Amino acid sequence: MTNIVVLVKQVPDTYSERKLSESDHTLDRESADAVIDEINERAVEEALKIKEAGEGEVTVLCVGPDRATDAIRKALSMGADKAIHVSDESLHGSDMVATAKVIAAALGKVGSYDLVIAGNEASDGRGGAIPAMLAELLGLPQLTHARQLTVEGTTVKVDRETEDGVTHLEASLPAVVSVTEKINEPRYPSFKGIMAAKKKPVETLTVADLGVDAGEVGLGNAWSTVLEAAPKPPRTAGQRVEDEGDGGVKVAEYLVGQKLI
Repeated sequence: MTNIVVLVKQVPDTYSERKLSESDHTLDRESADAVIDEINERAVEEALKIKEAGEGEVTVLCVGPDRATDAIRKALSMGADKAIHVSDESLHGSDMVATAKVIAAALGKVGSYDLVIAGNEASDGRGGAIPAMLAELLGLPQLTHARQLTVEGTTVKVDRETEDGVTHLEASLPAVVSVTEKINEPRYPSFKGIMAAKKKPVETLTVADLGVDAGEVGLGNAWSTVLEAAPKPPRTAGQRVEDEGDGGVKVAEYLVGQKLI
């Protein structure tokens, strides 16, 4: 029996216009459509495959504002069994260190678990450090950037793919695993799954419920701060080269001027 916790995040849709808030330079989440991060769907899918191969339970864990319940329901409609939603205004602007501490505390509310599965990085912040931070805080082995994942008894095995190649890793459970977009193709929720998700339990917690000091989270306690932000400048027309027999020379001169050759 394998009990799995999947970390889920609600992010601005990549097809929407994404921008920073003018007041504090944090991500303006109200200006764009919000969806479950695609990499989290793959994490949920992998957890469901492990569950279906044996026995167990899949719990979704999400840290985010009230409307993140939509992302949670999507995961539940795919087949996850229950969810924990950490929602607290004091979390606004929290950096990765604070976020990892909150997730670690929330995992203490799950009870016994064998595996924590996350995406390798979120599509909004793209920090890619939360799984490693979480494993460090929990004192668990971390197997990151997994393109293939198997659980055999009390052992988890992973094919870890990076730019340097593929590494074969294994560790004893419990463990933290992060997956890449190559891990699988997530299923679409069925109508039956969507209806069933409405009845599945979602426990909502605050930082106080977790025993986390509000003075350790939020923008004011972040280790990094954005001081200034400006929108990306509009694209300008490129330089056009008229070939009158000397086109190659003109292109070469341009590349030299750009210090490209």
